[in-house]
Amino acid sequence: MLKLVNILNKRARFDYEILETYTAGIVLSGTEIKSIRLGKANITESFCEFNESMELFAINTYIEEYAFGNQFNHKARSERKLLLNKRELKSLHKNVQTKGLTIIPLKLHTNEKGLAKLDIGLCRGKKTYDKRESLKEQDTKRDLDRIKKSF
Repeated sequence: MLKLVNILNKRARFDYEILETYTAGIVLSGTEIKSIRLGKANITESFCEFNESMELFAINTYIEEYAFGNQFNHKARSERKLLLNKRELKSLHKNVQTKGLTIIPLKLHTNEKGLAKLDIGLCRGKKTYDKRESLKEQDTKRDLDRIKKSF
């Protein structure tokens, strides 16, 4: 029986307007998948960028070292290659180059087979007034839910 892991980047939805989402595989080494399955990862400060050979990498993703590992344990912060179709990579690269958008990891999860997947989003940064607007929406929604619950 597999335990499904969901690690969210809650900060991304507050700081960015998400235009498109993609699900990418991650190239992991050694004990990284064991740490992810234990839920010992963090993607709040991470971002994605292309290298010169058109490959997409997740930068600044934190996966804690495996507690029961040996000298072959992985580094906690390193670049991890993301796996997407060539068509998806080309469209992402074109959007990032021309429109000034960024690629942000939204969710790190495992699928039914036990493989680690990373949901990434093509995002545009929000302005401060947009952030205030989203906070107002959250407050009104919370107040409405409280009122509905009391009836």
